[in-house]
Amino acid sequence: MATHVADGSERANIRLVPNSLDLEDRVRLLRFMLLMRGVEDRAMHLYRQGKVPGSFYDGYGQEAVSAGAAYALGPADRLCVLHRDLAAHLVRGASVARILGQYMGRCRGVTPRRDANVHIGDRELGCVGMVSMLPDMMLVATGMAMAFKLRDEARCALTWVGDGATSRGDFHEALNWAGVQRLPVVFVLENNQYAYSTPTERQFAVDPVQRATTYGFPGITVDGNDPEAMFEVTRRARERALAGDGPTLIEALTMRMHGHAAHDDMRYVPPELLAKWRERDPIALQEGRLTDEGVDVAALRAEVTREIEAATEQALAMPMPDPATARQGVFAVGEAQPLGDGRAPWSGFHPEAPHA
Repeated sequence: MATHVADGSERANIRLVPNSLDLEDRVRLLRFMLLMRGVEDRAMHLYRQGKVPGSFYDGYGQEAVSAGAAYALGPADRLCVLHRDLAAHLVRGASVARILGQYMGRCRGVTPRRDANVHIGDRELGCVGMVSMLPDMMLVATGMAMAFKLRDEARCALTWVGDGATSRGDFHEALNWAGVQRLPVVFVLENNQYAYSTPTERQFAVDPVQRATTYGFPGITVDGNDPEAMFEVTRRARERALAGDGPTLIEALTMRMHGHAAHDDMRYVPPELLAKWRERDPIALQEGRLTDEGVDVAALRAEVTREIEAATEQALAMPMPDPATARQGVFAVGEAQPLGDGRAPWSGFHPEAPHA
């Protein structure tokens, strides 16, 4: 298998066609991707208006990676979600208004008054808030999986990691411990071709997905722009984890279509490379499939737009935090509370529901 194919021409043709998604599932996958792209586009406008502090990071063109993977997880599974994986929060049940409020640092954001921007984590939905030092969340997910194993619980942990973070030591620490202990954890390697401005061919001599076998478990490469393939490969990895067979490293081939952040004009990326990946846009792919099935995609887009418009008004109406409360909630008081369960909309978790 070839490595470092930036335009996806050789390895991105690996596609797993699932038999477990009904039409409603496939529509939901598109809806979550449309929501992610629309919310981030709105947040970028708010950033340019000075309403979002700091810089702004998005996952334009990578929506399938988080939507498909998160859709395969059960309610008791736990997620460590990164800054380009907003669809995972939406799948788990986070409201658009609270997410937009989070970006703006409002009191009713996902982490009220204590953080802002992309550091989103809703403990009530089983989503752990990310830290900026990547890939530290791999160690958190591995630790949660260790707890599940010790308690003999039938659930798994999942986290995402960028290709640039594979060069750090904690990437290897997480893989090693997960492999040695055969932990129920799934690592999604979001290979978007660039670590900030460094292309993959200048990052590593061996494709990171191949490192999984050296730690005793499989590494699988999948088309990260195909939400249905992302769902299926994650579903199989979750089944493997729950069966006691250990972790899986999934390499999702995709492309970062915007700069590292709002301040980055990404002039270092060849225009022809972006053009090739633009032809493989994940939303356009899923819209084409569903149009062939008779789905009114235009109506779905309009519905998503209305939801984002209403949520924006709600978020802008949220109050700013009172500086006098800055020291509140810094330290835990009383007994630690477990993470809550998130929404798990896949029809396979609800066999009693009618299928489309």
